Amino acid sequence: MDLRLPALRGRVRRPRRWLAAAASVVVLAGAGTWTAVADDDTPAVQHAGRVMDMGDGVRIDTSFFTSGASGRRPAVLLGHGFGGSKNDVRQQAEDLARDGYAVLTWSARGFGKSTGKVGLNDPKGEVADVSRLLDWLAKQPQVELDESGDPRVGMAGGSYGGAIALLAAGHDDRVDAIAPAITYWNLADALFPNGVFKKLWAGIFVNSAGGCDKFETRICEMYDRVAESGTPDAAARTMLEERSPSAVGDRIKVPTLLMQGQSDSLFPLGQADQAAKAISAGGAPVDVDWISGGHDGGDMETSRIQGRVKSWFDRYLKDDKSVDTGPAFRVTRTLGTGTGDGEPRLSGVSSDKYPGLAGKEREIALTGREQSFANPAGASPPAVSALPGFGSSGGLAQLSSLGVGVSLDFPGQYAAFESAPVREDLQITGSPTVTVHVKSTSEDAVLFAKVYDVGPGGQGRQVLPSQLVEPVRVEDAKAGKDVTITLPAIDHEVDDGHRLRLVLASTDLGYASPTAPATYTVSLKGELSVPTALGDTDTASTLSAWVWWLPLAGAGIALALLVTGRRRTKAPAAPDPALAEVPLQITDLSKRYAKSADRYAVRDLSFRVEKGQVLGLLGPNGAGKTTTLRMLMGLIKPDGGEIRVFGHAIAPGAPVLSRVGAFVEGAGFLPHLSGRENLDLYWQATGRPPQDAHLDEALEIAGLGDALARAVRTYSQGMRQRLAIAQAMLGLPDLLILDEPTNGLDPPQIREMREVMIRYAAAGRTVIVSSHLLAEVEQTCTHLVVMDHGRLVQAGPVTEIVGSGDTLLVGTGAPVDEPVVEKVAALPGVASAVSTDGGLLIRLDADGSAQRLIAELVRLEVPVESVGPHRRLEDAFLTLIGDSA
Repeated sequence: MDLRLPALRGRVRRPRRWLAAAASVVVLAGAGTWTAVADDDTPAVQHAGRVMDMGDGVRIDTSFFTSGASGRRPAVLLGHGFGGSKNDVRQQAEDLARDGYAVLTWSARGFGKSTGKVGLNDPKGEVADVSRLLDWLAKQPQVELDESGDPRVGMAGGSYGGAIALLAAGHDDRVDAIAPAITYWNLADALFPNGVFKKLWAGIFVNSAGGCDKFETRICEMYDRVAESGTPDAAARTMLEERSPSAVGDRIKVPTLLMQGQSDSLFPLGQADQAAKAISAGGAPVDVDWISGGHDGGDMETSRIQGRVKSWFDRYLKDDKSVDTGPAFRVTRTLGTGTGDGEPRLSGVSSDKYPGLAGKEREIALTGREQSFANPAGASPPAVSALPGFGSSGGLAQLSSLGVGVSLDFPGQYAAFESAPVREDLQITGSPTVTVHVKSTSEDAVLFAKVYDVGPGGQGRQVLPSQLVEPVRVEDAKAGKDVTITLPAIDHEVDDGHRLRLVLASTDLGYASPTAPATYTVSLKGELSVPTALGDTDTASTLSAWVWWLPLAGAGIALALLVTGRRRTKAPAAPDPALAEVPLQITDLSKRYAKSADRYAVRDLSFRVEKGQVLGLLGPNGAGKTTTLRMLMGLIKPDGGEIRVFGHAIAPGAPVLSRVGAFVEGAGFLPHLSGRENLDLYWQATGRPPQDAHLDEALEIAGLGDALARAVRTYSQGMRQRLAIAQAMLGLPDLLILDEPTNGLDPPQIREMREVMIRYAAAGRTVIVSSHLLAEVEQTCTHLVVMDHGRLVQAGPVTEIVGSGDTLLVGTGAPVDEPVVEKVAALPGVASAVSTDGGLLIRLDADGSAQRLIAELVRLEVPVESVGPHRRLEDAFLTLIGDSA
């Protein structure tokens, strides 16, 4: 699931360097989850595509992967994330096929090349589709059967694909094991937590699907109704609950591996906790793994997680009892940052029993008088906690583990209660709870509860763990009532000397708050209870004692370095004056796959881009294009070689990246704000002066016209794409990077996007575009770089690459008679000749030459007016990459 959002945050309090760092992430974010793909020759994997009719007019696009091994084997169904397609899980499918599974991937209704409307995993739609896919698997000779019509099958997937795995296990008893990741148990609880509308994430859902009209009519009507009122109603909640795994939780009886993200304000850890309790109650084995990343970004631990999924299926599908499936509970913790690259270093702590979210509780006394604060008219300005859609490497939510805070509360709009400094390190693992008394001048009150980790000193830096906040709707609050608040589950270490600060705010950027002004009054009714399931010295763990001390030392060192600002990094290479006017030069660039010494996503790549060029970056899936773009944008560090932008070496946070704009597939916008308001908010978050945005120039190039004043929710897909391009062009970056900018557009919109790119480069700037639409690349780009298997295949002007074929177009001014065509086809060196409206299309064989052909045509009295190469970019591309595509 690739979800992105413009930077929408207020000012970080101190120090200013973190504002700059966060702004750099904002400008460069949007990479989402990037997966490099490489071939592995042994064993070979066969792949077959097939479009299946679901019987209700819907056609589902599928791919079936098997290895060359003979005999039957268990099957695996792999689902994709929301807004994605079957292509997103191809690499995992190939890996599982090599490991002895028959793997089926598919694009869900409304996504990829599948037809139909998005039903949010409707039991009568998407879930029924899975049952038909199981019917098909049962008929395949490669698939092991438990009995006739019943394949031995497991299901895995992330987010949307994880939910369908849970739902299918509850609806179809032929599913034998599941491994869902970063997904939901109750979608109503996820989008309407405690009766509060999670408006920002809901808007991203709608935008990432391509607009409300891509959904079933009932869903679209429900979204419009709730988004307009700001309050979820009973009908909306019922609809989402009916399509949630929780509706069939008592029917899920299969081994379940739950992997949930700590950096996830969309589907927080509590969703996996509900799933674990319900499935365990039915008697099925359940393991829980809290990974570092999530929908808000961070390290998704892809290699480790896919390895654990394979082990899970080896144990429960292949019945290999010798396989170690891992601990019952594991949580990833950040030890600090790596040397030089700034990427967090991770380690795991585990237990042989899942403790739940309560664990061993410790009471923390809070102090503070009764406090009153305002809910402002229009719920504006809103406080900032989570920043949905920041799927960048590292993730802003993950920065909290390194002592960096990006949250913002406005004075007069919150109450705060604080503890004394803790006298020993405190490891919180689970959900803190607290009881408060709430009164309101309005009938209902909406509060946003969060617990900060506050550093020592009067001006200690406060950090919101994982950037998570808990919304609470308090009904009938006018008379006052006691409310027990369960805060989001976290895994966070509070250092000795730090304090805990409970904040109750009246607004939050990610949620819908009452727009009518009101005054809230809150007071404490008890202590803050924090779970410490994996923090005490007597806690069972499978790890050695030194592992417990290493995170503490790493966290302390990281905090000290961040506070002092003297973190040691490798000195950047000096600028190269000779390249000061060169937008991009890549030299011997290489990037290995994680934990591999000899498998490369990119290897020895070199090319150069000049001003005014529109460069097309081409290659089949797995060619290394996205990995190259990630390195170019400073999101990951190369293993070898260098990238220079205007002579400056690229590294994470390099100042020259302010001259780079990036747009990757799509951007999330606040649907009820106008296009201009969305762009203004984005630019404010960068911290740069308003006059540097060059907003009018960017908008003129994007050509949005009067639509800028309209709410984004009224935009067509093409208008959203152009607004996203305008966002990338804010500041008029000298180098603009666009990944699939025409994705999902119709032909007129594609033509408009083509003109946008050409206009932008015409002013002396440079555009790099990665696209699979070769016909558009041929019309738009001036130069090409073709990659395959991580290496450069060819680079140069489009005319040279396209014009190097063996087919010639001979212009004659009029059609050539058939007898003459036959004589031309019989000439030495001619493989074939075909008459066209304006002449002849002649393909030469290995012995043919254009010079000899012209002489022969003159001899045959063919009225030759022109001779030139005739080959489409598609032909040239397929010739260059051979069979690898």
